[in-house]
Amino acid sequence: MTSPSEPACAPVAGAPVAGAPVADARGSGSGAAPGRALVVGTGLIGGSLGLALRARGWEVHGYDADPARTDVALAQGALDDAGDDLDAEVAFVATPASAVSGVARALLEDPGRRPDLVVTDVSGVKAAVVAAVGHPRFVGGHPMAGSEQVGLDGADAELFVGSLWVLTTTPDTDLAAFSKVRGVVSSLGADVVALSPSDHDRLVAVVSHVPHLVAATLMNAASDAAAQDAVLLRLAAGGFRDMTRVAAGSPGIWPDVCAENSPAIAATLDRVIADLGAMRDRVLATDRDGVFGVLERASRARRHLPARGARPERLTEVRVPVPDREGVLAELTSVAGDLGINIYDIEIAHSAEGPRGVLLLVVDAGDAGKLRDAVAARGYRATAQAIS
Repeated sequence: MTSPSEPACAPVAGAPVAGAPVADARGSGSGAAPGRALVVGTGLIGGSLGLALRARGWEVHGYDADPARTDVALAQGALDDAGDDLDAEVAFVATPASAVSGVARALLEDPGRRPDLVVTDVSGVKAAVVAAVGHPRFVGGHPMAGSEQVGLDGADAELFVGSLWVLTTTPDTDLAAFSKVRGVVSSLGADVVALSPSDHDRLVAVVSHVPHLVAATLMNAASDAAAQDAVLLRLAAGGFRDMTRVAAGSPGIWPDVCAENSPAIAATLDRVIADLGAMRDRVLATDRDGVFGVLERASRARRHLPARGARPERLTEVRVPVPDREGVLAELTSVAGDLGINIYDIEIAHSAEGPRGVLLLVVDAGDAGKLRDAVAARGYRATAQAIS
């Protein structure tokens, strides 16, 4: 994916359940010692993952369906060793979306691996992939980062710094598995956002999938017109180049993306086509006020896009005592998502005495009261404490 992105997370201290000691279940967070990782698929994202993890002290093994690409990844320093690693504690599946579920299930069902192996992926669609894997220790992921360079030529150890990385939650998601993946990817400099798989697919259709298809369509229209007027592409100025920049990316991932997320993509395309039709009518009718109104609204919206790397000056930790049961993480992260509240860090502290613990959600101080009230409306007792 080639999407702009947002800020990095900070680590959070643990919090006890009242009257009971807790065990920290963060896994490899940004302050934890690195371990062993497996990367399956060594293209742009897989190669960048290998470089980023190794730069932070991880031992990384990996392989690709194309052995030649595995060799290049090893030569470029993206891997410590080519091949499998049965002792890996976390595996990143960086294959095309259509292959993710088969690879992930094989890893999770292999009795020769660590019983606590956590698997995540990097594909741009989530609902179909997460459903097909259907395992509590699979955490669907999508780093919103990329490069116009194709494959390992664009691999970069710092690719994820300041990027947005979506992790998906479902009622079956294992809390410790989610915490583990969150800790690892945030240590790479990414800002983690938790969404349900269906919400992810609906939203990225608008901000990633359809923009790429529109850019490709516009680029092809210009290329076709240039066959008649060779000077046309020489006239392409900054605006055209900005609009079509993503069309230069690798086309290989997009057939899978379109197939797996077709309903959301089609719905968004319908909206765009309808809006373009309305704009065409305004232009033909020389409706100056109508054209100006659309452009003014778009200009205002574009200027108010969240700034890259923006991070609140003040953060608050919302602490929610929760039962240790399936669905709690998905429920409470969905509450934040529905309110448009970004979770800058998340941690689960389990109680040593009984099936309960504390979910720690770090948010902008200005959003803490709203989140606390919404959580309370769901029947949870929540408190908030400023941390910066």
